[in-house]
Amino acid sequence: MASKPASEPSSNSIPGLPPAVLLTGPTAAGKTAAALMLADELPVALINVDSAQVYRGLDIGSAKPDPATLARYPHALIDIRDPEQAYSAAEFASDCEAVMRQAWDQQRLPVLVGGTWLYLRAMLYGLDEMPAADPALRLRIAAEGESRGWEALHAELAERDPAAASRIAPADRQRIQRALELIRLTGRGPSEFQRRNRLPRMATLRLVLTSGDRAVLHRRIDQRFRAMLDQGLIEEVQTLEGRPGLTAAHPSMRSVGYRQVWQYLNGELDHARLVEAGVAATRQLAKRQLTALRQLYGALWYDPDRPSTMKSLRMRVARFHEMQTHTG
Repeated sequence: MASKPASEPSSNSIPGLPPAVLLTGPTAAGKTAAALMLADELPVALINVDSAQVYRGLDIGSAKPDPATLARYPHALIDIRDPEQAYSAAEFASDCEAVMRQAWDQQRLPVLVGGTWLYLRAMLYGLDEMPAADPALRLRIAAEGESRGWEALHAELAERDPAAASRIAPADRQRIQRALELIRLTGRGPSEFQRRNRLPRMATLRLVLTSGDRAVLHRRIDQRFRAMLDQGLIEEVQTLEGRPGLTAAHPSMRSVGYRQVWQYLNGELDHARLVEAGVAATRQLAKRQLTALRQLYGALWYDPDRPSTMKSLRMRVARFHEMQTHTG
């Protein structure tokens, strides 16, 4: 276990916003197994923080717990949107706050489980005030990205807001899309909106699960993507592709794994290339997640492969819960 130093300003908590555990890490790191262990042993409420798992029908490719597991271990904010619908970080924050308050009123400790950094950051620090999403404009920008290429759109962003472009990778479609959406809606780039708030809104115990050996994580990613294909991921995407109005440009279908299978079904990839592209995209996602999580001040990092990890997690969470209960 390794920890990062706590170096944040003091909390700027919202009245009534309870303390929470953040159980996060890159994809395929073992977050779900740790969450289920905590639910078996402690009075916790599990809350999903994975942007793909909010969508109904995105089951295999999002590594969503199966129905039997969800029946035994309920997770809030899973299966709350149809795949044609957008779901913003602001909506997530509002929904998550309500679930957290309800859990705390029931004397259960909220445990936010997942690796979507935008959602985690929205809960931890709040969001800058920005215009609401424009779904029609987003779809037009996504279509431009497919036709012109996302690197061309990134170059356009660099001309309009160099500071924002420097923080966004040329392959990061979702962030390029949102940045250009802001520019086209307001004439102002993301840099003009971002205050970079670093005041935590609530007391948190921040736990990051990731293998200490990057090769081990890569092997897990490879094995899991192949297992998803064996479990019926292609058939799952075929069903989704048949939904009226759902396109490859929708946020749900840009999720890692779904995007590559959609390309396979449209003849853009053969099966071997599908496996290669799916694994590569998942590794890139894990790399981005780890880069973001290094910004998570005061986090405790655990290797899921160490025999002592689960016991250490349980003890940390139990101690945090006891402390918050006594101080609250």
